[in-house]
Amino acid sequence: MLRSCLRPPFGILTGRKYATVSSSILASSRPEHIQAIPSELDKVLLTSLSAQLNGPPLRDLIQQYVERSGHILPSSLPYESRPTPQRRVTFDGGDSVVMIAHCACDHTGKHAVTVSSGFALAIPGDPDAGSFILTCAHTLEEIRRSPLLVDGQAGSTGSFLVSGAGQSFSVRSVSSIVSAVPRSDILVLRSESPALPALPVSPYPAPRGTAIRAHFVTHVHPEEPGWTPWVGGSWSKWVQDTVLGYRDFAGRETEPGTYDSLSHMLFSALPTPGSSGGPIVDEESGAVIGVMLGTRMDNRVEGVRGWGVPSETIFEMFSLPIAR
Repeated sequence: MLRSCLRPPFGILTGRKYATVSSSILASSRPEHIQAIPSELDKVLLTSLSAQLNGPPLRDLIQQYVERSGHILPSSLPYESRPTPQRRVTFDGGDSVVMIAHCACDHTGKHAVTVSSGFALAIPGDPDAGSFILTCAHTLEEIRRSPLLVDGQAGSTGSFLVSGAGQSFSVRSVSSIVSAVPRSDILVLRSESPALPALPVSPYPAPRGTAIRAHFVTHVHPEEPGWTPWVGGSWSKWVQDTVLGYRDFAGRETEPGTYDSLSHMLFSALPTPGSSGGPIVDEESGAVIGVMLGTRMDNRVEGVRGWGVPSETIFEMFSLPIAR
């Protein structure tokens, strides 16, 4: 019976994890940072889990993640390196970024929740079909390794998309995972209708030194200025930064405009827990040029850096546009 999840106090849990970079995807990453999410959001997620909201269980979503990794979608993602003024990302709030929560609960009320950020993609098609959301993969990997799932203790599981701002937010089920690039730690999931506003994505890597904004989140009331209310009692901020450089999968320094593999991009600001999966935006053009993954030790001299994936990797999951 699913209602048993709501009987014990909401504070009983196996762990709410905010992943930086999963060690199963990227080697030598920093350890997980664990932090409690706001209690009101916790209650909403557990209530949604109990109600199920017609969403598939986590075991089905994980199976889709495994089977559809590397799948190329029949649709093309538009190239928007210079979006129109109406399509540019603005930095006056965090309502263009959503939260993705993977949840599991057993019959005693113990539960695990992993949370990340994400944003909608402008994929042509039926607007009533819902939204395609780009996010990181490692929070799904984390919940996959939770004892509740590994030991078969979970009585109810599911993934949810939380959108809105402040206390005015909505929760809907994740209906499927349509594609993934696990080595780059990204996936595309599908949510129920109505469709969410999509962000423009550029396929071209930004040169070193490009001014960027990255969407950071925090789940405790911040003391610093510039943070605005985000979903469920959380806070968000578009942090100013610059592109420091790129690395290939072996960790070697690479450069745009060459035949080098630009597998990951570096920036100086260290993403806060829950920011992974959020967009990195070119401040001048207003287009998404990367996705935050977390933090990683660059080298002993430079120390820990912000770590992300260039947005050109997103296009690996979509068909090439038809020449006109």
